[in-house]
Amino acid sequence: MTEQQLSPTQELVAKLKNKHWVDLTHTFGPDSPRFPSFKPAKFETIFTHADGFFVKEYTFPGQYGTHIDPPVHFYKDDDRYVEDLKLKDLVLPLVVIDHHQKAAADPDASLTVKDIKAWEKQHGPIPAGSFVALRTDWGKRWPSQEKFENKDENGQNHYPGWSLEALKYIYETRHAAANGHETFDTDTATQQQDGLVGEYYVLSHGHYQVELLDNLDQVPATGAVINISVAKAEKAPGFPVRAYAIFD
Repeated sequence: MTEQQLSPTQELVAKLKNKHWVDLTHTFGPDSPRFPSFKPAKFETIFTHADGFFVKEYTFPGQYGTHIDPPVHFYKDDDRYVEDLKLKDLVLPLVVIDHHQKAAADPDASLTVKDIKAWEKQHGPIPAGSFVALRTDWGKRWPSQEKFENKDENGQNHYPGWSLEALKYIYETRHAAANGHETFDTDTATQQQDGLVGEYYVLSHGHYQVELLDNLDQVPATGAVINISVAKAEKAPGFPVRAYAIFD
């Protein structure tokens, strides 16, 4: 009996399994960091092995843990929910822009066009169709809600993010496909006094984003691919994902 040959696609998958794989996703639960306006998640056991099977019931907002925001999350005139995102658009070349040193020095630091151009001088132009991730190492503060919010004595949160100009640059000049970051929001906490203008820009221009990413420090600046796996909940304006990177 001859050994069955693998198809080209099966051979590709076999080769990919020999690459480096990095999980970009936080494990989340009732005590995990969450957007301050959200209630904690509830994980309740409703059947045990004594019943013949083990089942839990989960209650949480769609934007909980590492999650995806489709356009409809902010922009009512674009009715694309999570289920409407094309599968091929959830597998993209991954670019990681390292902003963690500036974020450590100033938690209100927003990524600027100047920062991106300095990155491009070293790594080359951001390829069109890329997923652009902002590394701030904020994910290392998981699982502390207090450290994620980083409040001052007046109750003001402080965490880094994107400037609107930087987002316009990656999308309008470099033609990125999507973006992501390690914090609750696209915009820095202090910028939000003017509203979530960066997040609105991304979603109102037909793009999606992934928030609360993890382990970006383990991924190279270029050369990786991001894969985003998400449940197909009906009419979901956001949902937790399992995101991971593959690279040589």
